Amino acid sequence: MTTGTLTRADLTEAVFQAVGLSRTDSAQMVEDMLEEVCGALARGETVKLSSFGTFAVRQKSQRMGRNPKTGDEVPIAPRRVLVFRPSHVLKAVINGQTPMPENEGSEG
Repeated sequence: MTTGTLTRADLTEAVFQAVGLSRTDSAQMVEDMLEEVCGALARGETVKLSSFGTFAVRQKSQRMGRNPKTGDEVPIAPRRVLVFRPSHVLKAVINGQTPMPENEGSEG
């Protein structure tokens, strides 16, 4: 994890190190979890992960926008957007107010 971005491969490696499954089984576990989260969000369900945050899909209505190059008003179609609300625990960890629990941290 030296790139500054957490990837699926990094998650797989973390599961491999923490749980002791094979790398193949760890990769499958990560994929299954991500598929479940994506499926729930696609169905319009809220996904809440304790001590992490809540993912939800919100409906945005049509509105008028402006083309920054020409200044012309352009209608923006209604759409669904993904929103994330971090938990108080995550906010505290990010701001250094609470040490990250050992079982949830990463090594290296």
